[in-house]
Amino acid sequence: MAKKKFNVIREEMLQVATNVAQEKNIDQDSVFSAMEQALEKAARVKYGQEIDLRINIDRDTGDIKLNSYLEVVENIDEEFQSRQILLDDAKKNNPNINIGEFIIKELPPIELGRVAAQNAKGVIIQKVREADKSKQYDEYKDKVGEIAVGIVKRVEFGNLIIDLGKSEAIIKREELIPRETFKNGDRVRAYIYEVKNDVKGYQVFLSRTHPQFLSKLFFQEVPEIYDGIIVVKSVARDPGSRAKISVHTEDSTIDPVGACVGMRGSRVQAVVNELQGEKIDIVTWSDNQATFLANALAPAEVSKIFLFEEKNKVEVVIPDDQLSLAIGRKGQNVKLASNLTSLEIDILTEEEESERRQQEFKEKSLLLSESLDVEDVIAQLLVTDGYTSIESIAAETRENIEKIEGFDAELANEILERATNYLKDQEQENQKIIDEKIKDEDLKNLEGMNSSILAELAKSDILTINDFADLASFELIDKEEGILRKLELEEEVVNNMIMKARENWFTETNKD
Repeated sequence: MAKKKFNVIREEMLQVATNVAQEKNIDQDSVFSAMEQALEKAARVKYGQEIDLRINIDRDTGDIKLNSYLEVVENIDEEFQSRQILLDDAKKNNPNINIGEFIIKELPPIELGRVAAQNAKGVIIQKVREADKSKQYDEYKDKVGEIAVGIVKRVEFGNLIIDLGKSEAIIKREELIPRETFKNGDRVRAYIYEVKNDVKGYQVFLSRTHPQFLSKLFFQEVPEIYDGIIVVKSVARDPGSRAKISVHTEDSTIDPVGACVGMRGSRVQAVVNELQGEKIDIVTWSDNQATFLANALAPAEVSKIFLFEEKNKVEVVIPDDQLSLAIGRKGQNVKLASNLTSLEIDILTEEEESERRQQEFKEKSLLLSESLDVEDVIAQLLVTDGYTSIESIAAETRENIEKIEGFDAELANEILERATNYLKDQEQENQKIIDEKIKDEDLKNLEGMNSSILAELAKSDILTINDFADLASFELIDKEEGILRKLELEEEVVNNMIMKARENWFTETNKD
């Protein structure tokens, strides 16, 4: 009778494993593992919690084997004495057994009482749920970066709980577009930006404000983007208000902006509608930063652009009547352009830029006037003709200096002589500072180094090659605070010098 009953249980287990695996769409082996753990828990109630019990269900026949395990040891550990046996005792049963092996004893099948069966059922349900959640996590973690479509299940403190069919997701209140509202049963599209797995289980986080949500919407609406003919290069958003997106194609026969706008604006309008009326500027990307920046600042027109690559910064000159358009409401346009291009943008009007140029002209004229001990008008004529430093004058020929309006041979000779004498005096002064403060020969002999640079470094207590190697290029040539700002060095030259100085670091590392 017991054997017949056991056969019934075996057949039921096979059927349950098959049904659950199909219903939950999870591996059948995971269901069998859950059953084994449930039966093992029930068996421990009968045989004791301290015994090493192991249950195995044959995946093909449903046969259940219940075995106890005793590990063969040299010395019994009191904490695990119910699971261990001394080698001498073990050899009485099996002379060939060794330490670390097990004596395995088959136990009779257990009869599940009502309570034990209920407990076993609970374990199976729990393990199947865990396996189901693990499968869902594996599925959704690979979907990060995609758009999900679901139904609003409920609203909790402003957060939306979304039913995705097989799973739930959450849209936090701050990930919703300002002023948009949803109620239970509403259909919603959002961007999967994170799938988290922790002790509480896994969670899928969605966003409607993420910049890539805009990108993925164009991916769905514009076939050329879906096919990879047009590439979305960057996105910047002020959710619910305004956005900028840059696009590029290698196909010269295609207008990337026109393709994204669509016939009569149909494609971009579909995205605008999804984003609650968010205004979208579509601009052409360019590998030329100045061109790209001018496109990004549209609809404002750009007169001039001054790019400072070492600081990832740019100054943009705008016609006076275009200033408010370039900045935008509450600075929105320039902020989005900055995010789109990854550049820090300073905007000047043409009037402000003109005033700055006049100020620079005055400063350079004053410098020449003081250094050469000449009248202001002569210094101004030199600067107007492009001679903005003593070095540029000293390196020139008398004939070229004489060509400056109002100059003659005598004045040209006098200017050249004063420039040459000034540089000699400056060289002597520089050498004195260098001799007093800089003792590091490696710094003195660094490729590209000269006395003018060394003197300026000494004044800032940059006295060794390691001090120099530790600097960034902008610390040296920044127009306002750079240590070497007076020397007007090229960024590439300074970068090469810094890299040469750092070679010393790698040499020391290799020695170690």
